[in-house]
Amino acid sequence: MAAIEICADCSVRDLALCGSLTDHELEALNALGRHQRLSKGETVIWAGDESIICANLLSGVLKLSASTADGREQIVGLHYPADFIGRPYADAADFTVTALTDAQLCVFPRKQFEQVLEDHVRMERLLLQRTFAALDEARGRMLMLGRKSAEEKIAGFLLDMADRAGSSACRATAEGPITFDLPLTRGQIADVLGLTIETVSRQMTKLKASGVIGLPGGRAVTLRDRAALEERAEPA
Repeated sequence: MAAIEICADCSVRDLALCGSLTDHELEALNALGRHQRLSKGETVIWAGDESIICANLLSGVLKLSASTADGREQIVGLHYPADFIGRPYADAADFTVTALTDAQLCVFPRKQFEQVLEDHVRMERLLLQRTFAALDEARGRMLMLGRKSAEEKIAGFLLDMADRAGSSACRATAEGPITFDLPLTRGQIADVLGLTIETVSRQMTKLKASGVIGLPGGRAVTLRDRAALEERAEPA
């Protein structure tokens, strides 16, 4: 019962894998779980190391990255609250997972997590469904990188970030425009979108000049005209 009460206080339970579990399945899973806090810049999984944990992301934003042969970092994905981290049944980690912001995880030892999946077939099926959804998202990102213009990429990225901002976003008035902080630097945005940092800066400035967004300072972005931004995110 204690495990279930803890889950009831979880801010992402309805969106995470746990949200679809029965009380019995929750008890089995939470017997393994522990909370872990990450500071901005801290790495929780290193590519090539033994895969020892799986986790649900409770808060914050994480990046998945790989290193090229010449040592450069390539960001290959982002994790947001309610996302599942790690790979069951994989002996080694394929990507490095690092906190872009302060973050909190609900962590499970991989081997024991695999046993829970084998004992609860429905939970295994639910995780498989989430895996296929993540694969579809990755394929959509590949299409975006290959076919969309720089303006379309930036506009779509800002819309996605606004939707992901959740409770961290704010409005000056109840009906006013939303303002949120980007978790990535412009260099990292360029990395994710397959652009140069100069192109990212130029497109952001262009959107600001046209009144679609505001850039109040730091990494803050204000969506002044969401409809116009949505138009720019789609091919003409």
